[in-house]
Amino acid sequence: MLYSLLDLAPVPEGSDIPQALANSGDLAAHAEALGYHRYWLAEHHNMPGIASAATAVLIGHIASRTKSMRIGAGGIMLPNHAPYMVAEAFGTLASLYGDRIDLGLGRAPGTDMATARALRRGLSQQDSFPQDVIDLIGFLGPEDPEARVRAFPGQNTHVPVWILGSSLYGAQLAAQLGLPYAFASHFAPQALEEALEIYRRSFRPSLYLDHPHAMMAINVFAAETDAEGVRLRTTMQQAFARLRLGRPGKLPTPVDDIAAHLDRATLAGVNAALSVSAVGSPEMVRADLTRIIDRYQPDEVILTGQIHDHTARKRSFEIAAGILRSL
Repeated sequence: MLYSLLDLAPVPEGSDIPQALANSGDLAAHAEALGYHRYWLAEHHNMPGIASAATAVLIGHIASRTKSMRIGAGGIMLPNHAPYMVAEAFGTLASLYGDRIDLGLGRAPGTDMATARALRRGLSQQDSFPQDVIDLIGFLGPEDPEARVRAFPGQNTHVPVWILGSSLYGAQLAAQLGLPYAFASHFAPQALEEALEIYRRSFRPSLYLDHPHAMMAINVFAAETDAEGVRLRTTMQQAFARLRLGRPGKLPTPVDDIAAHLDRATLAGVNAALSVSAVGSPEMVRADLTRIIDRYQPDEVILTGQIHDHTARKRSFEIAAGILRSL
């Protein structure tokens, strides 16, 4: 079982972006020593608590702090970018760091629509995502001397492309194109089971992959005791609730009783969205991870967890790595 790590470069309350970026570099070096296979960063915009907006730039920083772990995007939100420019950026990363760079592509804007318009002026209502993916793969693939438009850097780098998704759409596209697939079950688990079934059943072997490879995301809040793990999780519960209510901010400090801070309906919705989680002591996290993996049979898992304290965050991923190594 390959296990990887998804980072949003969180900015905790009481801290700032430079410290958040330094924390990500430190966490990446720690993750590599713990045996994590990939370290992915996600593109989000107009969110004070997330510092990974310039994802390709941050990937370069993380790659420079590590030696062998794969580093990539989980993902680049392709509607925000011209495929040609993404190819140039990731072709540059591959030229600098070799065969360690991954490119996960998402269809959502990763922000609100006003910010999406600021990101890509003249935003079209037409869904060009499938063709954009194909074009991008072409810009990263073998150079065609007859082509009028080629990406330099980009051509011949063969950066592996993943399709990301939280619905059935991405599963169908990944299967049709013969690409690896990652499901955002850490915040949108409702369609997980059906999406994996569709992807595996409909997969067409390609030049890039001869059999399906599915990765699922799992939240982990691991600590020495169940109570402390539950307390660590309250940071993400609060952050997710604020995002849903249209009030995104920095990563909140944990609280002792989440029910005293969120009303019953909001808390129920948040807990449903974050249901694919492993929480508590090492024993409880082992039981949760075993249950999730046994049910969905992923080829790989990618762990995440918005934890306010950087030391506690490192310890949580350390506990999880020890468990996954032994499963």
